[in-house]
Amino acid sequence: MGRLAFLGLGVMGGPMAGHLAAAGAEVTVYNRTTARAEAWVERHGHRNAPTPREAAQGAGAVLACVGNDDDLRAVCLGEDGAFAGMAEGTLFIDHTTVSAQVTRELAAEAARKGIGYVDAPVSGGQAGAEKGQLSIMCGGSEADYARAEVIVAPYTRVCRRLGEVGSGQMAKMANQIAIAGLVQGLSEALAFAKKAGLDGRALVEVISQGAAGSWQMVNRHGTMLDDRFEHGFAVDWMRKDLGICLHTAREIGASLPVTALVDQFYGDVQAMGGGRWDTSSLIKRLRR
Repeated sequence: MGRLAFLGLGVMGGPMAGHLAAAGAEVTVYNRTTARAEAWVERHGHRNAPTPREAAQGAGAVLACVGNDDDLRAVCLGEDGAFAGMAEGTLFIDHTTVSAQVTRELAAEAARKGIGYVDAPVSGGQAGAEKGQLSIMCGGSEADYARAEVIVAPYTRVCRRLGEVGSGQMAKMANQIAIAGLVQGLSEALAFAKKAGLDGRALVEVISQGAAGSWQMVNRHGTMLDDRFEHGFAVDWMRKDLGICLHTAREIGASLPVTALVDQFYGDVQAMGGGRWDTSSLIKRLRR
């Protein structure tokens, strides 16, 4: 695996970097909150760096999993940014869910420095990151993707190139659009079942084996029925992602009526104080 740098050690990035270390890579990590980087090093070994630039120096590839467009720009650009520490011919792999616009902007800057760039957002949530079972949607040249595919293999369930730079982010938008509708549908089904006097778990045991079945149904129905929402992807982050989806849809002329409605519903959850609840908390709106 050689020398790698990993920027961003949140609930996704921390386990992903851990899988790289376990696979034999020499990993230098950076996190905006130093204590988190120190805790990662204490658990996995290796080293942490005080800036993205220093983390990137000497690495054959730099991987990032941060929060949003501005966070990604911050770790890439400037005198302390990763690009300043990367050598010509190295590769930047971005796992952050961001806009295709910032992806293309940063890829162009990387190209001017002779750095390869692959946008590689992930799906599978915290559990997928911890188990090393993520779905990865990639955009970039065929040559850059071939290099990236080998590097990310330790935490990959499936990895595909969807096209040139930006295509991975477009695919992730489609992923979030599909999830939004699924979670709302599941929430309504479980709320309806309760009103109808049905046992929610018994219901799911039956309908999950038919056409209504989904990952969300299998993995989230129990915690939804128990009113527990501390699992997985937070509502605040989902609203960030859906905002990107809706903005992009306006740009390309796509119609997303259900997504727009569910985005409003997530706004209601935030107003209830549920910004850090996981996305299955849509059902809370229906219990008021």
